[in-house]
Amino acid sequence: MAKHIGIVACSAEGASLCYRTICIEGAGLMGRYAHPELTMHTHSLSEYMRCIEVDDWEGVASLMLSSVAKIAKAGADFAICPDNTIHQAFDLVIRESPIPWLHIAEEVATEAKRQNYERLGVLGTRFLMEGPVYSTKLAALGIEHRTPEESDRGRINDIILDELIYGRFSSDARAYFDEVIAGLRNQGCDAVILGCTEIPLLVTQEDSPLPTLDSTRLLARAALRKATGIASQQ
Repeated sequence: MAKHIGIVACSAEGASLCYRTICIEGAGLMGRYAHPELTMHTHSLSEYMRCIEVDDWEGVASLMLSSVAKIAKAGADFAICPDNTIHQAFDLVIRESPIPWLHIAEEVATEAKRQNYERLGVLGTRFLMEGPVYSTKLAALGIEHRTPEESDRGRINDIILDELIYGRFSSDARAYFDEVIAGLRNQGCDAVILGCTEIPLLVTQEDSPLPTLDSTRLLARAALRKATGIASQQ
């Protein structure tokens, strides 16, 4: 019997991609039409943004704990959160959570180590790129990281929050991300973390100037492995 996966969602597009990945790739592990039981809950993104914009990570943690309490009550055995930015509150959450969690940046860092990457570019919201979520997890495994210049961080943040979370994926935004990734390659990065869960819907491995680490799908696959005890072939 597969474990019940709980999803603490934040933004719609990233959470949807994670949900779809679990359902679709679950069939490859468990048989036709099969996937683990799933329960998802999210508060309004506006509630999260009010906290994030004033650096209120205790407020973010409170929202996450409210969601995890609901999915635990529905029977979830463990939780995941397909949003990188709010993992800055993770340590506050895990101390009070009724069920265990997987950490998105730990899963990405583990995959980077498995592939022997030494220096990674990190893309995401401004809060993510300038915060500790990835720097600490990568440093723990001896992996260096780089982020874009400040002006690029601002534009990337605007594209994510004004376009991607609303399901708008323009050719101009795609070209700009490719340009930024090429700049990270020139800084010696050997791969790039798509550290906003919507970015994989814009930037594909086929078009990227660097190999990509898709945080959304890596988290979904880790959840599948934990739920089923079966190693993914992806």
